[in-house]
Amino acid sequence: MNHHQRRESFSVTISNMGSGSTVVCPNTDLLWPFGKLSGLDGNDIRETAYEIFFTACRSSPGFGGRTALTFYSTHNNNNDNHGEGGGGATSGGSTGVGSGSGFGFSGRKEVVTTPTSRVKRALGLKMLKRSPSRRMSTIGATGGAGTTSLSPGSGSGQVSPGAGFLTVQPSRPRRPLTSAEIMRQQMRVTEQSDSRLRKTLLRTLVGQTGRRAETIILPLELLRHLKTSEFGDANEYQVWQRRQLKVLEAGLLLHPSIPLDKTNNNAMRLREIVRQSENKPIDTSKNADTMRTLCNVVVSLSWRSTNGNPSDVCHWADGYPLNIHLYVALLQSIFDVRDETLVLDEIDELLELMKKTWSTLGITRPLHNLCFTWVLFHQYVVTSQMEPDLLGASHAMLAEVANDAKKLDREALYVKLLTSTLASMQGWTEKRLLSYHDYFQRGNVGLIENLLPLALSSSRILGDDVTISQGKGDVKLIDYSGDRVDFYIRASIKNAFSKVIENTKVKIAATEEGEEAAATLLQLAKETEELALRERECFSPILKRWHSVAAGVASVSLHQCYGSILMQYLAGRSFISRDTVDVLQTAGKLEKVLVQMVAEDTEECDDGGKGLVREMVPYEVDSIILRLIRQWIEEKLKGVQECLFRAKETETWNPKSKSEPYAQSAGEMMKLAKDIIDEFFEIPIGITEDLVYDLAEGLEQLFQEYTTFVASCGSRQSYIPTLPPLTRCNRDSRFLKLWKRATPCTASGKDFSHTAPPSDGHHPRPSTSRGTQRLYIRLNTLHFLSSHIHSLNKILSLNPRVLPATRKRYRHRNNNTSSYFDFTYAGIESACQHVSEVAAYRLIFLDSNSVFYESLYLGEVTNSRIRPALRVTKQNLTLMSAILADRAQALAMREVMKSSFEAFLMVLLAGGYSRVFYRSDHSLIEEDFENLKRVFCTCGEGLIPEEVVDRDAEIVEGVIQLMSQPTEQLMEDFSIVTCETSGMGMVGSGQKLPMPPTTGRWNQSDPNTILRVLCHRNDRVANRFLKKSFQLPKRR
Repeated sequence: MNHHQRRESFSVTISNMGSGSTVVCPNTDLLWPFGKLSGLDGNDIRETAYEIFFTACRSSPGFGGRTALTFYSTHNNNNDNHGEGGGGATSGGSTGVGSGSGFGFSGRKEVVTTPTSRVKRALGLKMLKRSPSRRMSTIGATGGAGTTSLSPGSGSGQVSPGAGFLTVQPSRPRRPLTSAEIMRQQMRVTEQSDSRLRKTLLRTLVGQTGRRAETIILPLELLRHLKTSEFGDANEYQVWQRRQLKVLEAGLLLHPSIPLDKTNNNAMRLREIVRQSENKPIDTSKNADTMRTLCNVVVSLSWRSTNGNPSDVCHWADGYPLNIHLYVALLQSIFDVRDETLVLDEIDELLELMKKTWSTLGITRPLHNLCFTWVLFHQYVVTSQMEPDLLGASHAMLAEVANDAKKLDREALYVKLLTSTLASMQGWTEKRLLSYHDYFQRGNVGLIENLLPLALSSSRILGDDVTISQGKGDVKLIDYSGDRVDFYIRASIKNAFSKVIENTKVKIAATEEGEEAAATLLQLAKETEELALRERECFSPILKRWHSVAAGVASVSLHQCYGSILMQYLAGRSFISRDTVDVLQTAGKLEKVLVQMVAEDTEECDDGGKGLVREMVPYEVDSIILRLIRQWIEEKLKGVQECLFRAKETETWNPKSKSEPYAQSAGEMMKLAKDIIDEFFEIPIGITEDLVYDLAEGLEQLFQEYTTFVASCGSRQSYIPTLPPLTRCNRDSRFLKLWKRATPCTASGKDFSHTAPPSDGHHPRPSTSRGTQRLYIRLNTLHFLSSHIHSLNKILSLNPRVLPATRKRYRHRNNNTSSYFDFTYAGIESACQHVSEVAAYRLIFLDSNSVFYESLYLGEVTNSRIRPALRVTKQNLTLMSAILADRAQALAMREVMKSSFEAFLMVLLAGGYSRVFYRSDHSLIEEDFENLKRVFCTCGEGLIPEEVVDRDAEIVEGVIQLMSQPTEQLMEDFSIVTCETSGMGMVGSGQKLPMPPTTGRWNQSDPNTILRVLCHRNDRVANRFLKKSFQLPKRR
């Protein structure tokens, strides 16, 4: 019964699949090529197929009454060598009165006592040679065949009326089964269903004994003549009625042979009736409106024709794929229900009877040949490939299919089915041929001789150009057996080799020390050699019939496979060990064995096997070690370069953590570099200084590029405010009048861009912006780089394993330097200076602008002293010290000091309209500047020595000294210095002093500096001098 269930499950699956997915036959990997049906399961298809079969064969001996009913068919059987009764010997049946089942007549029954099947002989199938009892039936009192045990649907103790339309005496002996009885058993139709079918045909053909089968709309007739009382219960009747309506829906609406307009009224009415039957059975009584409507629409839809002319055949079961599903269900009945690997000896008679359904199902001989080929092949697959004769029979039928495929008058449907069927068969066979090492062993290797011709025949029928799909890519080949077998060999070798390494791959990837991986590679080489020997002994003798150098091709493929794994192993290793050397030597021995096999197999080739040998790329064991090291260096440097690229795209200059106040990308890069150098010196071979310099130069280029990236933060000039134009200050200026009227905290006007902050406040907050803090992180990053690169240089320089260099350019460089990263050190030092300077100018001129340049000495000196700026500066310096690394603080602090001194100078010399100074102010200004100096002397516990502060403050102090001098002295000094710098000597009468250029290098001996002091001096003498000498405008 397991065979029964497998065949039924197969049908159920293919019938219930939706229309949007590929159908695979159950428990196999074979694709179903005949389309999909919705709403009909396997039992529905099988029972409907039997009903059509019985109706078509009703007038044949064994199916009808006393005298065989005349059968009219549109099918031409002139070329068929089999008669309607089959080719076997027959014995006459008993006569008698019918028992109420069947047509009410009795005639001769067709039986087979000594079957000799021509079909089996043609297909190479063996006769079953069963004893007569295997196909015998006991005649009971009711005339039924005693086949209860063989009928899945018949209950225990029931009398089967299946073929029993005779009334005979109980004492009659057992007799052979008729073809009708055999078919009912094979199709697993119950005796009750068979009896109801016979009754329906009897009622339908009253007075129409000559009616052709293709003119009978069988589901409609069954619905008309069978009522609920003839079923076991109402539910059984509803299921049966539902099946008949679904068959009509499939044949007339879903898959009609003649295209149907969606707006067809009859179709819409039929669809509505089918939908109504889902809830409850429809009324099929003679006078019911629903039944009359159903009859009208079904008849109208079934008798349509393509050209509008009257048709002599009704079309209710000949639409694709319904017709193919039904016909395949019939063809599957040729396999013995007791052992599905065997074909019934009565196959000739059964196939001859199935021909009678062709006109109803729209089957032609080419379609029959194609379906029959598929059924034989499918049966071989679903029976676990236990019977090679089925495969041979399928291949024999391919010859008929090939002849049909060559005809010019092929129908479109046939071409479609031909392609899908052969593609399914070819796909299944090629899956095994592409991995024949997995599917065939020493015991069944001979099956390749059956599979290979079938695959090659399928490809020839499909066309000259064929494409083999394997893995990700498609390989297009000309349909030449040698080329195709060549591909099978190479693909199967690769698959077999992958199986060998499947369990070792994880070990190779997970091994750190390399010893286990090396042992695995050594074992793999041994198994590869064994695989080559097994291929030459088992498979090559068979494949040599289609490919003259099959063993050579296999050896070449194995050489390539092992070479690929060898290269992967070497590329994945971070060092060269003695085990690696052993692997390479073993690989060399394997290579010699495989080359020898190729040479022996290609002795008789025209080119002596040179073509195959050229495919074997040498392993080059001798040179691979050095090449591997250089490749390793390149790959490692690529990893550092990728880290650099990621930093350029994603670095935000936020500290990695409080304990690691530098850019995360710098930590990643240094860790990569340290790991690379450590791994480099673990390679157990002599490391020459040439290789060290190769590694060091690559790292230095990346370090320099990263340093440049860190230093790319703008320039200090972008933060220095533009110098205002020179003007002269007069006592009666409008600005002073406005200033005197304004309150100290709300000084504003046309010349102010910002409001000065209040001078009081006990808890000032740092004004350091996020952007400035990120500059501090850049500075930390540079110092982090410097310290770590120094450590890397020590590792490279002091390692005792480094051997002298062999290249002169390295010796020359080594004699002049003790570091591998001199250029990087210089670049980092310059970058630190630049970043510190930019950060300082941003802090003073941008972040502290409101308390420094924009508010210091605004209006009057006494009202805007430096105290608020000092408080904010101290807070900013405290925050800077907290963020910066210790090594970066001194330089950063000094740059902040320089920038604050320059800002102080700009307040004194380039303060614009808003600032005026009296000579008496210089003491206050001097005091403020001393306080500013004290901030840098005391901040950071001596980060900046006092002598350095004093030296950098000399320029500012010189300018303050100028501010303490009388106006007349300033004018005199200005005239002398200007004449000296311009080269004009003493100024004569009528001559004017030239305007000194603004150099930005302010000091007490610079004429431009003295001029600016005069411009900010608020007295009449300075005002007149500036007006007379340079016509400077006065302030408004």
